[in-house]
Amino acid sequence: MLSLFYKSATMKDLIIKPTFLNKVEFWAATTIYVFAVFFLSANAVNTNRGLFDEALIRFNYYENHFLPQLVRYTVLYLVFLLLNYTVVPRLIRKEALFRSILLIVASFLAIGLVFGIVDTYHKAYLFQEYSSQQATYNAIFQDSFHYALWLLLMFGFYTIMKYIGLYLLTNSEAIQSRYRIITRDALGAFMLWMISMFLLLLINADGAVVVSWGIFVPFAIAFYCYSFYSLIPKALGKKHAFRSYMFNSFLLMLVSVLPVMLLGMLLIHNAEGGLSISFMNMAFQLLITVPLSWVLFKRQMQGNEELFMLRHELGQSNANLDFLRSQINPHFLFNTLNTLYGTALQENSERTAQGIQMLGDMMRFMLHENHQQKILLSRESEYMRNYIALQSLRTSTTPDIVIQAKLEDVLDEKFIAPMLLIPFVENAFKHGISLKQPSWIRVTLHYEQDKLYFDVYNSTHAKKEQDPEKGKSGVGLENVRQRLALLYPDRHELVIRETLEEFFVHLTLQL
Repeated sequence: MLSLFYKSATMKDLIIKPTFLNKVEFWAATTIYVFAVFFLSANAVNTNRGLFDEALIRFNYYENHFLPQLVRYTVLYLVFLLLNYTVVPRLIRKEALFRSILLIVASFLAIGLVFGIVDTYHKAYLFQEYSSQQATYNAIFQDSFHYALWLLLMFGFYTIMKYIGLYLLTNSEAIQSRYRIITRDALGAFMLWMISMFLLLLINADGAVVVSWGIFVPFAIAFYCYSFYSLIPKALGKKHAFRSYMFNSFLLMLVSVLPVMLLGMLLIHNAEGGLSISFMNMAFQLLITVPLSWVLFKRQMQGNEELFMLRHELGQSNANLDFLRSQINPHFLFNTLNTLYGTALQENSERTAQGIQMLGDMMRFMLHENHQQKILLSRESEYMRNYIALQSLRTSTTPDIVIQAKLEDVLDEKFIAPMLLIPFVENAFKHGISLKQPSWIRVTLHYEQDKLYFDVYNSTHAKKEQDPEKGKSGVGLENVRQRLALLYPDRHELVIRETLEEFFVHLTLQL
C-alpha cells in the first residue's frame, strides 16, 4: 500500500510543492483538534472524578474537566500553527532570528502558565495531598512548565524528522543511484515511521507498543529493500519462484530471531519480553512484509512494462511528427519558388531581389529553427510576415486582390511548435486568390494571458472540373490538425467553416 500511495499524485505534490505539505499538516492538525474536542464532548466517563472522590472534594464536570481540557487542546493547536508556519520557516531562512527566539520563549511561557492555571481546576484534588496551598501551586506549575518543555522538545524532534524525510525524498534519485539497495518507497516508509514514532511518544503510548513499533517497522523496511535488491530477483530465475522466495525469507527470519531478541531485551530490560517481541516480529514479517514485498515487486515490473510501451508509442508519435514536418517544408519551398518565378517574369529585378531576400530568411528559418521542438512565438510571427509579404509580390499589381495582415508583436518569451500557424495562411493563398476574380485574405494574430488567438479569413472560388486541386484543402491543414492533436491535446480549439464564397479558420491555443 505504501508503494501505491507514494506513486500517487499526492506524494508527488508533497515532494515537489512545499505548500502542499503545509496544507496537509494544517488539515491534519485541525482534524486532530476537532476530533479531540468531539470526543471530549461525547465522553463524560473518562474523567478525574475518582481522584476527587478519594480526596473528598466536590467534582464539577465542566469546571474540573471539560473546560480545562478544551483550553489545553486549543492552546496546543494554536501554538503548533504559530511555530510550524511562522517560527520554523523563519529560522530555516535565517530571517528575524531574535523575533523567532522570542516567539519560542513566549510559546513556552504561554503553555506553562495556561496549563498551570487550568490544572488548578483539573487537578484540584492535589490540594489535599500537599501541606499547603502554595506547595500545591508550586507542584502544579512546576509540572506544567516541565510538560511545556517536553512538548517543545517533541515539536523540535518532529520538525527535524520532517525535514530529514523531505531531504531524503527530494534526493531519493541521487541516493538510489549511489546505494541501489535503497528505494524511494523505503525512504517514504522511513519518513512515515519517524512521524508515527513521534505521535506515539506524544500521546505517551505504552512502552511495549513503542518498542515493538520501533523494531517491527525498521526491520520491515530493511527486508523490503533487501528483497527488492536480491531475494526476489534471484527467486524469479528459479522454477518455483514464489516458493523459493518464501523459503529464503523464512530462513532469514530464523537468523534474525536472536539479534531482535537481544535488542528487545536491551530496550525493555526483560528477557521474556525480548523473546516475545522477537517472535512477534517474525510473525509480522512473514504474514505481512514478505507477501507484500512480492506483490509490490510484481506491480513494479508491470509498471515498467507499461512505461516501456508508452515510450514506444511516444517514439512512434515523434516519428509521425517528423514525417508531417517533412511533408510541410517542401510544399512551402516549391510554392515560394513558383511565386518568385512569376514575379521575375512580370517585374524588374528589384522586386525579385526583395523576394529572394525574404526567401533566404524563410530558408534559414526552416533549416535552423523548424527542427526544434519549440521556438519563440515572435519568430513564428516573423516567418509568417515574410511569407505574406512574399506572396503579396505577385498580387500587388492586381487591384481586385486585398490582403490584410494584423499580426501583433508578442514581447513575452512565449514558445510554440514551429510551422504550426503558417499552413492556414498558405492554404488561404492557395485557394483564396484568383487573378481573374475579386479576392481577399485577412489574417489576425492576438496574444493575451497565455492564450493565442489566430484567425484566417479568405475568399473561395469555384474550381473547374478538370482542376486537380478541386476538392482538396492542401496537405498543410490535415498535417496541422495532427500536429495540434499530438502537441497540444486538450489545449487548443480549432474551428473551420467553409461556404461557397468564403473560408474561415479560428485557432485558440493555450501556450
